[in-house]
Amino acid sequence: MPKTAFVHRTAPGAADTMASLGDLLRQWLPSQRWFAGKDRPVSELGLLSMTELYPGCLHLLVHTGHTAVPAPGGTGFSGDCYQLLLGVREHLPPGLEQAVVGRAVGGPLAGLTVYDALQDPRSARLLLERLRHPGTAGPLCFEADPAARVPSGLTPRLLDAEQSNTSLVYGDAYILKVFRRVQPGVNPDLEVPRALAAQGCRRVPEPVAWFRTTRPQPATLGVLQPFLPGASDGWTLALRALASGDDFAAEAHELGRALAEVHLALASAFPSGTRAENGRTAAAMTERLEAAARCVPALQPYTAGLRGAFGALAGCEAGPPAQRVHGDLHLGQVLRTGSDWFVIDFEGEPSRPLAERCSVQSPVRDVAGMLRSFDYAARQRRPWRPQWAGRCREAFCAGYAARAGWDPRTKHALLRAYETDRAVYEVLYEARHRPDWLPVPMAAIERLAVRGD
Repeated sequence: MPKTAFVHRTAPGAADTMASLGDLLRQWLPSQRWFAGKDRPVSELGLLSMTELYPGCLHLLVHTGHTAVPAPGGTGFSGDCYQLLLGVREHLPPGLEQAVVGRAVGGPLAGLTVYDALQDPRSARLLLERLRHPGTAGPLCFEADPAARVPSGLTPRLLDAEQSNTSLVYGDAYILKVFRRVQPGVNPDLEVPRALAAQGCRRVPEPVAWFRTTRPQPATLGVLQPFLPGASDGWTLALRALASGDDFAAEAHELGRALAEVHLALASAFPSGTRAENGRTAAAMTERLEAAARCVPALQPYTAGLRGAFGALAGCEAGPPAQRVHGDLHLGQVLRTGSDWFVIDFEGEPSRPLAERCSVQSPVRDVAGMLRSFDYAARQRRPWRPQWAGRCREAFCAGYAARAGWDPRTKHALLRAYETDRAVYEVLYEARHRPDWLPVPMAAIERLAVRGD
């Protein structure tokens, strides 16, 4: 049985339900920002699981099949599983017009309006009540930390900033992340914060409740954590500093210390690996580069120089031991409240297989991700301020070294290779989703390929 994708089994009653929902979902899903298959026609749509959470609200896991396209680092599967909470009513309440999926014209729901229930305050409140009172609903299991006491009556509001998931904030006290693209297994955004809390690490908000499914395979569906009111994400703070002409080095230094603390806690909480096999890592990076260059012709003039970065990695001495890491770290994944930095969103890159996201990797990967994020921020204003990004990079690495006991700047070949790998990923992402942003990672590609620094 595959470990990285759901086995496509038709749910009982699927034919009747899909007679009502099939055509609506084929049109609606590709328009959602969390839907990963925007560049691939939905060639197959199947119902894996259906549960009535309460009258008028259906919880669905649906399988979408796609026409395959090359995807560096992809799963090798041409389909995905998505979690949907759909409201079904004869008359839609005012204010939910933007949530409409469509009006069913056939099947058991014929004549009823179908909408995204996560945008409905009533549905959001009822979902929180499920989490406050652990139990089951069909294959769905609602669980909570027995020491947590989540109050009732909290007013929900939908966040509009996320791309790959949907988040609800309750009374500025808790935040519920509902995973849209689901893979079998325990999601690291539940597993890692719970493990870090057990280590006494206070850099990550501890989950207080969560829900999962047992069918068609066990999988995490959502996580409720404390919300940090008044917190600002690192991206917003960096852009604010740039706009006002302020330096950001002191904040970057403290952020480096915070990441080192998280890495030390991760190394204690999970089994660490041996020293990374640089040859194997370099080969995987080279393979991703070649696949990306086939998709983005702008990369092709630089591939020889970029291969040089990976070749240098294969020949350099081993770096720090492999361990669990964040896996998708950037300024948008850290929050600052008062003088403290917090690290969030340990889900990793949702497009990667879950087993890969949970594997041990070099901590340099997270360091490189943050260094690339400083460069992204610096290029959001004109003229570009490379000195600002350079000071942030130096301060971040110095802060990390002060707490971690080793300095990323002394691992030049290792850091260059991971930065290059990240920049290649960014080029592919921007080419597919934000073509106007493509010059940002391409500038790094030119630097890393030509000068090698």
